[in-house]
Amino acid sequence: MSESAVGGVTVQDASKGALFVLFLVTMIDMIGFGIVIPFLTYLVEDLTPEGQTANIGLWVGLLMTSYSAAQFLFSPFWGSVSDRIGRRPVLMVGLVGNTVFFTLFGLANTLILAFVARFLAGVFNGNIAVARAYIGDVSTPQQLATRMGIIGAAFGLGFTFGPFIGGELSDPASRWGWFESTIFDSHPYLLPCLVASVLSVFSLIIAFRSLPESLPAESRTQKERVPWMTNMVHIMKSSVSMLKAPNVSLVIWVSMLFTFGFTIMHAVFILYTEMSPENGGLAFSEADNGRVFAMIGITGIVTQGLFIGPLTRKFGSRTLIPMASVLTGIGLVLIPYTEASSSWFHILIVSIIIALGNGIFQPSSSSFLTRVAKSNGYELGVVMGAQESLGAFARILGPLTGGLVWTLTVSRAWPFDYHTAFHICGLMMLLAAVLSLKLPHLEEDLQPIPNASEES
Repeated sequence: MSESAVGGVTVQDASKGALFVLFLVTMIDMIGFGIVIPFLTYLVEDLTPEGQTANIGLWVGLLMTSYSAAQFLFSPFWGSVSDRIGRRPVLMVGLVGNTVFFTLFGLANTLILAFVARFLAGVFNGNIAVARAYIGDVSTPQQLATRMGIIGAAFGLGFTFGPFIGGELSDPASRWGWFESTIFDSHPYLLPCLVASVLSVFSLIIAFRSLPESLPAESRTQKERVPWMTNMVHIMKSSVSMLKAPNVSLVIWVSMLFTFGFTIMHAVFILYTEMSPENGGLAFSEADNGRVFAMIGITGIVTQGLFIGPLTRKFGSRTLIPMASVLTGIGLVLIPYTEASSSWFHILIVSIIIALGNGIFQPSSSSFLTRVAKSNGYELGVVMGAQESLGAFARILGPLTGGLVWTLTVSRAWPFDYHTAFHICGLMMLLAAVLSLKLPHLEEDLQPIPNASEES
């Protein structure tokens, strides 16, 4: 790692190896989030005591919410610790935590143990902010945008590979004879969790060998310890202040509604697909669900890599935001109307619609928020921090809401049956689209996004 001076400030310049390690850390964090999606519902069903099956949807929502809640609560803590002891040890501690708690989740034999393991995995995966801080330490202003794109690319790939791994490696004893009468027979979801743990160990070894510290010792010793509660209060105050800020608040509310609606789907999608066709479902397996989410991830990557630039130049970010919201809403509402007789054809179309909408919305909303903040003279760090905090709140509330709504409605008659949660997803997208029509018009809105991949 070399040093350079920019504006009188010394900047540590990272090697390609260090940036590759950051890419791995972030991608494995997202694999950890996505790897349980295909089999979480099945695991909850296996662990649910007899007579309590009505609560399956609620437990699915709780397990998904626990991960995001832990990340939200502990991101400020890890950020503060990294300011005092350096980025490298915090990132490595996170990888150790991944290894331990991924494995513990796969070994869980009660819902409480699964919840604890999932929460603690989220605690140790709250270090994505530290990875961003590392990049900020080692990048000049000219390098920052491109290097932050590493985080966006890792998010996309992690969310693609995570569900695929989770689905393909679930319940191996029923698919491959050599796993019969082994621990993988009694713990059918241990194998994908072990794979995630092995990936963490691999990244830990590379980090130990190739990741230098980015924060100079003199900078670390000057940092004063900030209590966790002080950090949380500051985050809340900044977020609330941004919700009151003209123009900026509109963009944040639109993003919150979109995220809320999208993450409701995370909780209820597999609750729907794993149901028998007689009850309206598709009888999908864990592998089937993993392939669907991988397909969504791949389509999202292609959308942000190839389509977002031309679309932005043609329509502008402000126009794309409501269009993407409506498109995503249509896809989400159509999910439970899939015909079992042609399920893969319908799911393919619906997944492409959802992925296109989400792939257009995310970079468009982030780009538009950046431009609104700059045009109104707001500090960009405060604005983006508020968006991330409120987005995290939506990701916490979404799965919990989805699981609760499913539990209350699945056994009822249409329209307030298993379709209801997906209807709520569509309603949230419609509200986001309507609210986005009030967004201000900016002269530079027709300018292309400088680096669309980093906005993913």
